[in-house]
Amino acid sequence: MTTAPVHRGSRLYVKKFGGTSVGSLERIGVVAEQIAEAYRLGEHQVIVCSAMAGETNRLYALAQQLGGEAPARELDMLVATGEQVSIALLCIALQQRGVNARSLLASQVPIRTSSMHGAADIEQIDSHHLQQLLHAGIVPVVAGFQGVDAAGNITTLGRGGSDTTAVALAAALAADECQIFTDVDGVFTTDPAIEPTARKLDCISFTEMLALARHGAKVLHPDSVATAQRYRVPLRVLSSFTPGQGTLIEEAMPATSRVTGIAIHRHQALLTHANPLQAHELRQQIQALLRHCGVSFETDDSASNLWFGVQQQQYSQLVAAMAQLNSSAISCKCFPSLSRLSVVAGVVPSISRLTQNIDDLLEGEGIDVKLTSCSTAALSVWVDEANTDRAVRVLHHGFGLNKV
Repeated sequence: MTTAPVHRGSRLYVKKFGGTSVGSLERIGVVAEQIAEAYRLGEHQVIVCSAMAGETNRLYALAQQLGGEAPARELDMLVATGEQVSIALLCIALQQRGVNARSLLASQVPIRTSSMHGAADIEQIDSHHLQQLLHAGIVPVVAGFQGVDAAGNITTLGRGGSDTTAVALAAALAADECQIFTDVDGVFTTDPAIEPTARKLDCISFTEMLALARHGAKVLHPDSVATAQRYRVPLRVLSSFTPGQGTLIEEAMPATSRVTGIAIHRHQALLTHANPLQAHELRQQIQALLRHCGVSFETDDSASNLWFGVQQQQYSQLVAAMAQLNSSAISCKCFPSLSRLSVVAGVVPSISRLTQNIDDLLEGEGIDVKLTSCSTAALSVWVDEANTDRAVRVLHHGFGLNKV
């Protein structure tokens, strides 16, 4: 994906502004002023925009109102218009401030993708046109979330795809940094709305950020973090509402076993079965049933105990799938309303010791753990959804995350 960088004296930044950052004409004016100030200081910038807040949902809803199932190609054609509006409005605002800016759809860059409508992968970016614009002193403003396939069809990258667009452009241009502007000040040790003592992290490794993102932290899409890690693109999360240095995400950090943060994934349902003698055969049967019923799930094939996690709205499908098995031969437990809390560290220390620490902290508060599982850089526990906030606060304080 990477091509020869632009020869320049100033640093080059790819800056992505999310839907809340460009959610109104007033907000677009604020963002334009920020970009214009950096432009006057001689900074080279490539801008990526999401659709205005709520616009993508509105467009999907319009298609639903027609009834029936909309063709995926036409849905992509429809929802990709949201970014076209925001990039054009931002360019108008920039030009009014004396900034030579030009809006570009993904097809005009071009950003080549696979043909999987609604979930396309970026395959190639030709940065030649962007380089020409930068050499001419023009600020490119690129539509995020979208691409074009080999047949010329508009595609979209899935929810959160604008983050991935920005990182991929930064890789292609060998940018000094990719900056993701949003409505939070950076990456926090946990959700500050739940725990007021949550701290903003000045820096974090790709491994830790990827674990947080995959386990429920909403600040960055996991695909964008994985892309940044693959191409070694320094990534920074900042607020477009308040000034600050945000959180820098990069690999050049020593991995430690100290707990970095707690990610939260609400609205989960869970099926467990504790008999290891039946686990392997039963796991295959349940996997086949869930796939047949179109239920997305997660599990751990290496675990001795059997478990399946699904989104809460798919719980009824999970139960229906289980009803097709011989219930007299198995003894499964189903939990319809859970949250998964994931304790993240650069290197997960002794799993047994960390598990014991978590169990002791939660049991001390009368919070029952339904399941514990381990993945790269994270140890997760499932608790009743009603206990989510209390469990987060207990773990946050128990691991000293409220302290610098």
